[in-house]
Amino acid sequence: MTLSFPTPTRVLLEQERTPREDAELVSVLVTVYNYQGLVTEALDSLLAQTHLQLEVIVVDDASTDRSPEVVAHWLGANAQRFERVLLIQHQENEGLPAARNTGFAQARAEYVLVLDADNGLHPRAIARLLETAQDGGFAVAYSQIEQFGANTRLGFADLWRRDLFRPANYVDAMALVAKWAWAEVGGYSHLDLGWEDFDLWCKFIEHELEGVFVPEILCRYRVHPASMLRTQTNRAEARIVDTMMMRHPWLKLLAGPTESHAP
Repeated sequence: MTLSFPTPTRVLLEQERTPREDAELVSVLVTVYNYQGLVTEALDSLLAQTHLQLEVIVVDDASTDRSPEVVAHWLGANAQRFERVLLIQHQENEGLPAARNTGFAQARAEYVLVLDADNGLHPRAIARLLETAQDGGFAVAYSQIEQFGANTRLGFADLWRRDLFRPANYVDAMALVAKWAWAEVGGYSHLDLGWEDFDLWCKFIEHELEGVFVPEILCRYRVHPASMLRTQTNRAEARIVDTMMMRHPWLKLLAGPTESHAP
C-alpha cells in the first residue's frame, strides 16, 4: 500500500535510466530546508556508496535560500551514477514529517534510506543495512551513529527492544526503512515540536514490526547550533514528553531524547 498526502508539490528535476525491476534498488530520501551550504556534502556521500543500485529523491520543503538550485545542479551533474534522480519542491513549508512522507510516496524501491541534508553516510552504509534488512525481512535497519561537527563522539544505538525505548529514543532517523512498514503505520505523523522519528519507531513497536541493529559505524550525524534538536526541540522538551506519553502510554520518559540520550 502507498499512502497519498495532499501536499502541493512540483517536480523541479527528474532523470532516470530505463525503468527495470530490481530487488536490490534502494531509494535514498534527502529532505532539505535552507541547507544550501551543507546539502552537497550529504549528496557526495551517496557517490561513494559501494551499493550501486540507488535512486535519489530530494524533497525541498520550500527553502528560501538557494538549496533547490544547488541540489538541481548536483543531481544533473551526477545523474548517470544513479538509476533515477528526482527533485520535488513543496509549494509551502510543510515541516519535516510531510517532506519525508512526500519522498516515501515517490520511492520505487522496497527500502528507503532516510538522510537529512546536513548528515552523511560512510561508503558501506547502504550495502550493510540492506543486506541485514533483507536477510531477516526487517521493517527497519539502523547502525551506530558517528557524531561530527560541534561535537565528536559515538551515538547511543542498541538492539531493537520495546523496553529500551521506554525511557528515551536511541535510534536515529538515519535508517533504512521498508516502504511497506512506513505505509502500514500511516507514515510519519506531524508533531508540532518534533520527535517524529521517535514517534515512528513507537508506531512500529505497537504494530509489532521488527527492527535490526547493525553494530557498525555507518552513518554520520552533524552536531551544530542550527539543528532542530538544539533549537526548537530541546527548549520544549517537557511539552513533547507529555505529547509522546499521551500518544504512546507504554512509554516511561524520564527525560526526552536530548543530547544525553539520543544520537
